[in-house]
Amino acid sequence: MNFYVGVTDHEWFGFLRERKPDEVNFWFPSSKQGFAALQPGEPFLFKLHSPYNVVAGGGFFVRYSALPLSLAWEAFGEKNGAPDYATCHKRVTKYKKGVSEPDPVIGCVVLTEPFFFEDSQLIPSPSNWSREIVRGKVYSTADPIGDALWMSVAAQLAPQPAQPTQPALNLQYEQSEKDAYKLVLGKQRLGQGAFRVLVTDAYHRRCAISGEKTLPVLTAAHIKPYSQQGPHELQNGLLLRADLHLLFDRGLLTLTDDYRVEVSQRIKETYNNGKEYYRFQGQKLLEDVLPNKYEDRPSTEYLKWHQESTFR
Repeated sequence: MNFYVGVTDHEWFGFLRERKPDEVNFWFPSSKQGFAALQPGEPFLFKLHSPYNVVAGGGFFVRYSALPLSLAWEAFGEKNGAPDYATCHKRVTKYKKGVSEPDPVIGCVVLTEPFFFEDSQLIPSPSNWSREIVRGKVYSTADPIGDALWMSVAAQLAPQPAQPTQPALNLQYEQSEKDAYKLVLGKQRLGQGAFRVLVTDAYHRRCAISGEKTLPVLTAAHIKPYSQQGPHELQNGLLLRADLHLLFDRGLLTLTDDYRVEVSQRIKETYNNGKEYYRFQGQKLLEDVLPNKYEDRPSTEYLKWHQESTFR
């Protein structure tokens, strides 16, 4: 198994350790390098800057996405590791060597089910860690040093009972060829921020109905609301322009099983208007905007729920 050890500062870690969120955005101040070190579900560990030089926690990789800071803040809020947008912007500027941009594009490593070690649980940095590493390093359990580090992490995680403020991690054990037990992953639970990033990227950053590309007005819609047990899953998501999202949530617009738009007559009856929206009546969702993988496209189950329970 591969995993990544990423360098972060004590402020970011300490802020999040107090809050124990269900997901975090481990951000890089620049998006130029990208991030292709992990596959979804693989672990990402937090190593604190010098002088601490310890592994202090981690999470499980969901997605990397380059996003304007404003959108990252809308999606994750305090889960960016700061109490407010101004503080987060100040920290990004600090790591960009004082170069301030109104809305910088940052590299977002979205992690789910994060865990944070207490001071008594901190793990020393790997023996082959170099001072020249400023971003992070990939390790593998196939390598003795990587294996030893992961077993130390597993030992800290496995015995810990779920805390009232932090759900139990979705982890399990399997026996390895060496007759040792290693912690492995089950299916990870996604949070609201991860859902928004996944939907935004899966729909190629365009509205599925109108084709709109202006990122600030695009929002990730749940077909079946989360408040009614609708999951944070791509099959339960749509990327829509903000006004179309609002109509969808209020039951004034829905989708048929074959992805055709149906607009309620109540818009005209109630508001004596709606020309902008009736032009979409009968139109199919844009094929070049829909997720590339068919299994990620809107589920018939959730569409039927919306048609029967929300559409008026």
